[in-house]
Amino acid sequence: MAGAGTLVAITQIGNLTGIPDRGTGMQHVLYRIWLTVHGGHVNPRAFGIGLGTIVLAVALRHLVRRYRLPQFDMLVSLVAVAAVAAALGWSKPGSDGNTIITTVASIPRSLPIPHIPQIKFWWVRQLSGSALAIAFLGLLEALAIAKSIANTTRQKLDYNRQCLAEGLANLTGGFFQCLPGSGSLTRSAINFQAGAVSRLSGVFAAGTVALVVVALAPFARYIPKAALAGLLVITAARLVDWKRLKYAMRASRYDTALVLITAFSAIFISVEFSILIGMALSVILFVPRAALLRFTELTVSSERVIREKLPLDPLCTAMLLYDLEGELFFGAAPELDRLFDILKRRTRDEKIRFVILRVKRTRNPDMVSMERFDHFLRDMKADGVTVLLCGVRSGFAKAMANLRFDDWLPADRVFPEERVSFSATLKAVRHVYDLLGQNPCDHCRQNELVGDEQGRLYYLV
Repeated sequence: MAGAGTLVAITQIGNLTGIPDRGTGMQHVLYRIWLTVHGGHVNPRAFGIGLGTIVLAVALRHLVRRYRLPQFDMLVSLVAVAAVAAALGWSKPGSDGNTIITTVASIPRSLPIPHIPQIKFWWVRQLSGSALAIAFLGLLEALAIAKSIANTTRQKLDYNRQCLAEGLANLTGGFFQCLPGSGSLTRSAINFQAGAVSRLSGVFAAGTVALVVVALAPFARYIPKAALAGLLVITAARLVDWKRLKYAMRASRYDTALVLITAFSAIFISVEFSILIGMALSVILFVPRAALLRFTELTVSSERVIREKLPLDPLCTAMLLYDLEGELFFGAAPELDRLFDILKRRTRDEKIRFVILRVKRTRNPDMVSMERFDHFLRDMKADGVTVLLCGVRSGFAKAMANLRFDDWLPADRVFPEERVSFSATLKAVRHVYDLLGQNPCDHCRQNELVGDEQGRLYYLV
């Protein structure tokens, strides 16, 4: 929105100053602006009309807010300035047919006529690519402005409903010879700034346009382009949520980079593609952050509490207990490999024969991560090390079942998560103590549980 606001403002330089636009639509907008400014002369009357519109609209907005009046500031400013220009004769054609300041062109006094579109199926192949691009970019622009307005108003935004509404509108428009349409960064912003509070305002806006076209078309030609440019400059300034922009810039380098790159892409490339660039960049920057699988070594303290291991805790030479947390997707594979390498090295160097992995806090395991578990469990089994998986939730268990882990992994090595808090971890630790028998580890020997004492084992978050 910051980039779009800047772009809207700078594209109105020609209209605001009365300099005729130069260049073609095939050229970049910044290059066309440079051609316009470089080769033209400022029309002082048009420039005065533009500045007058800005001053009047800002002043009226101040009065509207102060006295809680209907938000008529933009409409009144446009009508008043157009009336002044007409009274001074600036917007009326002279003997040569030209006006002193550029005005809106003549508007046809008619509405679109219904018709049945012509359909040729060989057009599908020829037009489908462009149609898909138009639809996709139109949706992105509509969702971008809708999300921006919803963030200000705190209204709940239903993306599916928005997409369905736009699709139905364009489908219906096809029977009236309409161009493809979508939510507009400028028109929607002006609508919102004029006091619109719901999507029904779009219906009233469309009805007003139809009324103006049918009843007031001859008078619309007297509206100076400089006045419209002034309103668009105000809209551009209000389009940017400066408070939220500063908030994002202060949040993190990730957010700062995303904001700046998207904004500059809107200015130097295009608004539509800047949204695509911002989305792609956010995904690229998100993957490394989501791939940070956290693993923590746990221990059974002298108070028989399972907690995070501290540097001064005594060394256990009988078992390793680790807690995993994070997304188990392909991006986490390097972290999984690092953890498994640590476990392999420690079991070999410290001659440890039992490893407990708590996977309760892992999510969404995919084929790549499960393949890493498969290789690790088989390697440890070949080395004579028993690995127990505890806190196994439904998603992890389903992935194991789909990949036939139960064909070679004994059932007593897997402890599913239960409703009782941390019961799977406690059961796994107790099972290791049972398998240890005559435990040579002084640390574990102090924590061995017999008889009624088996219930005296706790997990500390």
